[in-house]
Amino acid sequence: MSVPALSHLDVLESESVHIFREVAGEFENPVILFSGGKDSIVMLHLACKAFAPAPVPFALLHVDTGHNFPEVLHYRDRTVARHGLRLHIASVQDYIDRGVLRERPDGTRNPLQTLPLTDKIQTEKFDAVFGGGRRDEEKARAKERVFSLRDEFSQWDPRRQRPELWNLYNGRHAPGEHVRVFPLSNWTELDVWQYIAREKIELPAIYYAHHRQVFHRHGMWLTPGDWGGPKDGETTENRQVRYRTVGDMSCTGAVDSDADTIEKVIAEITASRLTERGATRADDKLSEAAMEDRKREGYF
Repeated sequence: MSVPALSHLDVLESESVHIFREVAGEFENPVILFSGGKDSIVMLHLACKAFAPAPVPFALLHVDTGHNFPEVLHYRDRTVARHGLRLHIASVQDYIDRGVLRERPDGTRNPLQTLPLTDKIQTEKFDAVFGGGRRDEEKARAKERVFSLRDEFSQWDPRRQRPELWNLYNGRHAPGEHVRVFPLSNWTELDVWQYIAREKIELPAIYYAHHRQVFHRHGMWLTPGDWGGPKDGETTENRQVRYRTVGDMSCTGAVDSDADTIEKVIAEITASRLTERGATRADDKLSEAAMEDRKREGYF
């Protein structure tokens, strides 16, 4: 009797589930980064599958810039309540109020997330931190292993990356160090959306085409807000847009789109020749090595 071949989504799901279980067996205090974005939503869905019918044995952690999309925060809170999970919040605004961090002239707070994140990891003594990063997103992330060792200052050194032959993961770390874990490393944006369609996973509505007031800056459609936009000379207009990726409102651009269903989104992504971060994330355009520089400092 022949065994039916697994689909590529089955293979990716199986690998991710294995990673979650491996971390549960190797580490004492893991946490899942959860922003309410599509990658972290899929990551939580996989974690639920990995341990069903038992509850997910990890808490969630969100680094809140204070400039998040309200729709995404509402989704985050509903999800936490539905699964009965514990949510840790590291607030950038708290650090600004205490004078530890200063607002940037461009208004974006995405680069300010590193210190609240690393402080929370050290304070809570998290020894493994799940992130939704994928290798197809950005060239610095393409260098990352599934298990990424961080030193006692949460810094990333590409020279300390360990081989992961035959899906064998080395979680060994010294006191004070921790490991960043990326269960979606081998997924693509298209894989994520096809999996969302197959599993019928709910997403925040801003991932689908809708009408919104936006203004144009540096080649992107940005949402007005208290973060600093629009400025003089920048006018808002009502456009039909959607978001391919969700981050800080000040640096996450919308794209013109009529993809108001998941089938249309998948067709749109299939035809695109730009990565989601390359097309819609201003913080990655600060320099050629913007992401790698932030990763070395402790960012994801």
